[in-house]
Amino acid sequence: MAGSAGQASLREANLRLVTALVYASDEPPSRAELASASGLTRSTVSRLVDELVAGGLLRELDPAPANGRGRPAVPLAPARASLVATGAEVAAAHVSVRCIDLSGQVLAERRHEAHLVGSDPGMVLAELGRTLASVHDQLPDGVRHLGTALALPGLVERGTGRLLQAPNLGWRDVVPAPLVTGAEVVHVGNEADLAALALTQRRPGRPSELIDVVYVSGEVGIGAAVVRSGQVMAGRHGWAGEVGHISVDPTGPTCRCGSRGCLEQYAGRAAILRAAGLPEDTPPPDLLRLADDGHLGVRRALTRAGWALGVVLAGVVNLLDLPTVVLGGDLDLLSRHLKPAAEPELTSRVLSARWVAPQLLGAGESDSAAGGSVGSPTATGAAYHLLGEVLDHPAQHV
Repeated sequence: MAGSAGQASLREANLRLVTALVYASDEPPSRAELASASGLTRSTVSRLVDELVAGGLLRELDPAPANGRGRPAVPLAPARASLVATGAEVAAAHVSVRCIDLSGQVLAERRHEAHLVGSDPGMVLAELGRTLASVHDQLPDGVRHLGTALALPGLVERGTGRLLQAPNLGWRDVVPAPLVTGAEVVHVGNEADLAALALTQRRPGRPSELIDVVYVSGEVGIGAAVVRSGQVMAGRHGWAGEVGHISVDPTGPTCRCGSRGCLEQYAGRAAILRAAGLPEDTPPPDLLRLADDGHLGVRRALTRAGWALGVVLAGVVNLLDLPTVVLGGDLDLLSRHLKPAAEPELTSRVLSARWVAPQLLGAGESDSAAGGSVGSPTATGAAYHLLGEVLDHPAQHV
């Protein structure tokens, strides 16, 4: 029994190793190249690859031209349209759904704007279930669906998936998964943590250049995730990253969370629009256009927002020694108007700036999936969470 268990464990480790090598490769490797990189014998690699191809985790490409005697090498790549995961996001201003396969290909998606501040969770999540059903109907025949990961803007209890509080939605103490009618929600997580997964990967299993970074996403509210060595640091309870509720000014405006002077009250979408004297339903592209056209009220509001971001993020950088900050969502869209006020605050307030200058980037400036997923980085990251579990445990899927 012990010998059998040991063989199964070794097989699982080898399957994980071969899978990781293929998914992380810049160029599709052959079986011989995998044997060389892994230290396994060619016969072992060939057997493992056959299992992974049959299980829908790898696909064989057309053989490369032979350079001499012998059979031409067959390159291997992540499978397409075999195993598929769905990422869904409910935010204060929109709902997004994305179905993604192991190669990172988006097979079906939908996004619609919605005003969900103060909404009823049961009604919203039931409607999400109907949206998921319509999107899943678009998937090709024969795909295996892994389930749905749901991203929410608030404190999500690790392990149970219970939403403790989402101030901008007005939701408190909700167990979301059973309310999503007709869909199998297998994971519920914080929106910034899941978006950060898309930031750290070009596609599932292939890291981007952003492995040590603070990701700050902004819409109506502001959330953040801390990424160290490519891993999201969610904290003991999964509640890390609530940058939007760090106080800029303890005597400032009252926040939905109950505190005062929170960053959201300066750099959240609603706060910027109020400061600019614009209706709160003004779309972000219109806000950007007004800023580009030199609208004085908008420029002043964005300068104020950039200043507040700089103040808070300087404290984050001083605490964590992660000098790269990436802005997502509305903050990415508006980044060129936020940076002129934010960057001087970072430079003057970060203790180590003299030696390592803090870097402030928009997500669109990166080569990550978040950078290439305009409008849906969180839904992308949610899907990546489930796909990553497949890559971590390939033996369960072959």
